[in-house]
Amino acid sequence: MITSMNRRRFVQNTVALAAANSLRLSAQQNPVAPLTARPAAAERRFTSTAIEAAIATLQTQIADRELAQIFSNCFPNTLDTTVFQSEIDGRPDTFVITGDIDAMWLRDSSAQLYPYVAFAAKDQQLSRLIEGAIHRLTRSILLDPYANAFTRDANTPALSWSLQDHTQMKPGVAERKWEIDSLCYPVRLAHHYWKSTGSTAVFDSSWHEATRLILQTFRQQQRLTSPGPYSFQRSTPNPGDTVPLSGFGNPAKPNGLIHSAFRPSDDATIFPFFIPANLFAISALQKMAEVLHQVYSDTKLAAECTILATVVQRAVEAHGIVHHPAYGSIYAYEVDGFGGVNLMDDANAPSLVSIGYLVPSLATNPVYQASRKFALSSSNPYFFSGKAGEGIGGPHVGLDYIWPMSIIMRALTSQDDLEIRRSLRMLRDTTAGTHFMHETFQKDNPNDFTRPWFAWANTLFGELIVSLSKSRPAILRETL
Repeated sequence: MITSMNRRRFVQNTVALAAANSLRLSAQQNPVAPLTARPAAAERRFTSTAIEAAIATLQTQIADRELAQIFSNCFPNTLDTTVFQSEIDGRPDTFVITGDIDAMWLRDSSAQLYPYVAFAAKDQQLSRLIEGAIHRLTRSILLDPYANAFTRDANTPALSWSLQDHTQMKPGVAERKWEIDSLCYPVRLAHHYWKSTGSTAVFDSSWHEATRLILQTFRQQQRLTSPGPYSFQRSTPNPGDTVPLSGFGNPAKPNGLIHSAFRPSDDATIFPFFIPANLFAISALQKMAEVLHQVYSDTKLAAECTILATVVQRAVEAHGIVHHPAYGSIYAYEVDGFGGVNLMDDANAPSLVSIGYLVPSLATNPVYQASRKFALSSSNPYFFSGKAGEGIGGPHVGLDYIWPMSIIMRALTSQDDLEIRRSLRMLRDTTAGTHFMHETFQKDNPNDFTRPWFAWANTLFGELIVSLSKSRPAILRETL
């Protein structure tokens, strides 16, 4: 029997593989022809002179021709296909879709644009596009800090699978799954934009108010005295798509950690204290405090952010670190404060592996390093190894499906040249000839993949190559 997911996967893959075969035939007929799969120049949503120059330069520095072409296709994919620009009250406004889903996730859109920020100072139009996205993210948070995804406007209906959800949906909300990281990613993007460009244009009164709301939401979800205002239930055969106990989640003992109803995979948490997201929240609160102090001179609100970051940090140290018989002290994936612990890792970021990328100050932390080793081993129930490669998956797609994102994160957080080379080979060899990253691929058969258009993974791969060009250029000069 072909399930709806398998039928969708078959149709998507058939179309994508047909396009890939056409590209391969073109390359065979003309060996110097690039294996380009980008839209024609006139059909691209946005073109950045700085990004195009970077692609041209880096292509000459990558010895492996196929890897170079994958980079050329992937790095501009968000700009090529997912951005929609306009103006609101004379200020830039940018709506960013995930790819094949016509909605703007706070997490995905922020992550998709993040690698371009380093180039914004060289390209005024790119800077304006990113500024517009930050304004849009700020307005979205003010609309509903508990929502994870938003529609183009208040007149656009929610995503089809969200229409009957039992939660407080508002016009303009596409889905309302409470995930801590949804509030962290926009802060990370705005802070990075400020530090990279020196511009404070995104830090208006709305952003100031959004920081208050983020702080309030984090405090509410510590649930020190009450469960707070958020609940969510969905009528679905998939238990990972709904929240138990009247939509408030499984019990957790208040201890200073922040509850998250869902993981960044959009799957419900088992134990509500999701540790990677709490670590991300500490970093976001510290960045908020820095902006509030230096840009707004709001020392009171900055101090409140710093205090909460300290409280959550102490709670992670007291309740989020556990002993593993093989790896010693590691971060748990989830805990409940009663002694319940979920030892696993998921490919979606934040995760145990990716927290070293999202919070660089943790990269050399012994607990993080031990957690990373655990996550990239058979001790992690969602670490899969097969003929096509090895990496982390998760329950969202199912067993034996590896997320290229997890391989990218492995390379981004690695200090081992051999590990980085191996990761690059796996990424190169598992595109099924499409020369794009996918959501997942089957561990033994890369032709069996999900989501041929997944802009976050594409842009993240581009970020990896840009990063290696600065930190380990010799690797790129090798034929893998």
